[in-house]
Amino acid sequence: MQKFLSTLILISLLFVPSLSFAEDKEKSAILVVSFGTSMPEARKAIDNLVNAAKDSFPDSEVRLAFTSNIIRRKLAREFNENISNPVEALAKLNDDGFKDVIIMPTHLIPGEEYQEIQNVFKVFNSLKGKYGFRNLKLSTPFISINKDCERMAVILAERFKTQLNDTETGIVLMGHGTPVQDANIFYSLLQVELNKIANGRFFIGTVEAQPDINDVLAKLKKRPKIKKLVLSPLMIVAGDHANNDLAGADDEESWFNILKSKGYKNISAYLVGLGEDENIAKDFVRKIHALMD
Repeated sequence: MQKFLSTLILISLLFVPSLSFAEDKEKSAILVVSFGTSMPEARKAIDNLVNAAKDSFPDSEVRLAFTSNIIRRKLAREFNENISNPVEALAKLNDDGFKDVIIMPTHLIPGEEYQEIQNVFKVFNSLKGKYGFRNLKLSTPFISINKDCERMAVILAERFKTQLNDTETGIVLMGHGTPVQDANIFYSLLQVELNKIANGRFFIGTVEAQPDINDVLAKLKKRPKIKKLVLSPLMIVAGDHANNDLAGADDEESWFNILKSKGYKNISAYLVGLGEDENIAKDFVRKIHALMD
């Protein structure tokens, strides 16, 4: 895998379209890396994090890369917007003379997508000489240690403070999930922290792993006083999963319809990606500061 990436990187370096010849300048950059989205409304979440980095670090170049080739091609085809993948973006930063680069993933947990970014980082970090960086750093996802779960729980409790004022309301959060089982454990750890500060009013499941909707139903069954539900994505972007798998009224297998079939009649949706939350943006900036320090 690394040999393939090394070859791909060298090819990218050879075919970068323009040369800046700026090696004499001390230039730093922040590369924000997201899975991506082709939904204009959902894009606000990513742009909010990019803008937070730009506002907080005006002396650094801030650029964006998407890891999803499907989304990148769709954006190019339908919106005439060309966004680089991480390999291309790093090669271009090198060619433009940036010596100190921080890679900032927008991923929630260290799952499969984050591991792909780690692979790219390791290969670029192994390059020496003019095609290598002087300092290349990779941030962790939003949740990668227990302390992160505590911080995220506080942010979520604040995010749904108004809804939690009604003791009959429960907050159902849909995470994405990953084939990397060690990463899925963070959903359960976050659930523990939310239980501590919100008295069991949050219910976390994932669309592609464990815990899932059946786990959510089992937890709800133990809380008969919960009569109203708010559905919201536990994802940086409120994209296809949020609009269809979570809250899709026309999808028989959506969580909305599954919960409705179980007798919950008062169900609303808050389809706003975590990336739009100002407290998430502040945490994003905090992580950049930590790497710079």
